[in-house]
This record gives sequence, structure tokens and C-alpha cells, in this order.
Amino acid sequence: MKDSVKRSITVVALLLPGLGLIVGFVGIVVVMAVVQSLGFLNFLGESGFSLHFWQRQLSNSTFWKAFFYSTRMAVIGAFCSVTIAYPIALWLRKPFPGSHFIASMIKIPLLIPGLVAAFLYVNLISHSGFINHGLMAMGIIEEPLKMRNDPWGIGVIILQTWKNMPFALLLLAGAVRAIRDDVLDAAQDLGANIWVRFRRVVAPLTLTSLQAALAIIFIGAAGDFSFQVIAGPIRLNSMAQYMMRQQRELGSWNDAAVVGVSLMVLALIGSAVVAMISRMIVKAGEK
Repeated sequence: MKDSVKRSITVVALLLPGLGLIVGFVGIVVVMAVVQSLGFLNFLGESGFSLHFWQRQLSNSTFWKAFFYSTRMAVIGAFCSVTIAYPIALWLRKPFPGSHFIASMIKIPLLIPGLVAAFLYVNLISHSGFINHGLMAMGIIEEPLKMRNDPWGIGVIILQTWKNMPFALLLLAGAVRAIRDDVLDAAQDLGANIWVRFRRVVAPLTLTSLQAALAIIFIGAAGDFSFQVIAGPIRLNSMAQYMMRQQRELGSWNDAAVVGVSLMVLALIGSAVVAMISRMIVKAGEK
């Protein structure tokens, strides 16, 4: 009994220098945001408990437009990233000449900051970008096409998928490689085609990695700011962009805190829901 207690104390003591600082700083930020959303720490007026800021935001249609827009972008971006990463992970499952080089090239987006990626994308699709110049040079179009800041957020989805797909590939590749060859061979001997083997063997055995990839990508995409500002719709704000407007344009730290807390709730609940949906899809595929 004493040895187990000493062992537990030793483990906690070893984790405290790293994990303790991370949990402490994150906890301070979360607590400050919650407290500020309830009317405290008001830098421009009197501080005190109040639900006025929550009532004002929850009754604001712009807040809900930003909320549902960020949710939609995060869900689509997460599932698109995983959908593209799965076949690549299966393709690279067994090494072949040049496979390591291909895998390295695919991971390049992880090294490029989001803001830089957004500017590169804009250079491609802008009024005087490479795509319009190329199409006009080939005589396909006479005037440049308007592709930047499309109202449906397609540009943001493309950027989210391009940026997050390599991360999903990192999580899925290890799980796919862990599947034994004899399991896949047995399924093939029983008459299962590629799609059936994926639904009934690969997807169930890699479900944990799939859920982790979807949850992490969803959290990052829901809080996106740079992609939305550079390439997103002009008349729609993401939650991060809307939060920045509350603080900079309106000077309301408390309203910004309400949006920030709402974004944290969206990230927490949304990632769990996305993971549950993926589990339901995989289980349905098994049947």
C-alpha cells in the first residue's frame, strides 16, 4: 500500500513541472474568460455579476450566424481532411520506391503557417492571380473570374483541408500500418472487395485514430481566424473574427469573453459530437 502511494506521488511530482504549468495556464485563461463573460473584469466600466452580456449576444442574429458558420466550416473541413487522408494512408501502408519522399512532400503543409497558406491561395485565385492569368492565356475565358471571398466559404474549406489533411494522415497512417496483412488477406479470400474491406476491417480497426483526428481538426477549424479573414466570405464572420470585432470595434471585453466561452463550448461539444457521428458511420458500415 505504501509503495503504491509513493509511486503515485512520484509520478505526480514528475508530471508537475510540465503538465502542471500547461494545466495552470490553460485553467487561468478559461477561468478569466468565464468570469469576464459574467460581467467581472470590465475594463471600461463597473464590474459586477451580470448576465446582460450573455443575453445581448444570445439574442444577436450575427452571433448565431457566426456560430453556425464556424460549426459548418469545422465539420466539413474535418471530414474532408479525413476522407482524403484515408486512401493516401492505405496507399502508403507498404513501402515502395519513392514512398518516403511522397510522404514527406504531403506533410509540407504542416510546416507552413496558416496565414502564409491563405496568402498563397489568394495569389492563385485572385482577380489577377495565376489561375485567371493561365485561363486567359489559353483563351478559355475573356475576363478574370471572381473566385476570392466566395459567399459559400469554399476557399476556407479548401484551405482547411489542405492544411489539416497531413495531420489526419499522421494519425491514420500508424493505425493503418498496425493492421496485420493476414487479416486483410483473409477478408479478401472470403470475397470482400476493396470497399467492403475498408468498411468492415480498416475503418473499425482505426476508429480510435479517426475519432482523434476528427476531434482535433474540428477544434482547430472552429477557431479559425487567418483563413477566414484572407479568403472567407465578406459578409460572414467566424466566431474568432466576431470575437475580435467585439473587442476592437466595439471595445467590449465582456462581450468578447462571451463569444470566447461560446467558442470553447462549441469546440468541446462539437468535437465530441463529430467523434460520435464517425463512430455511428463506422458501425453502420460494419452492418
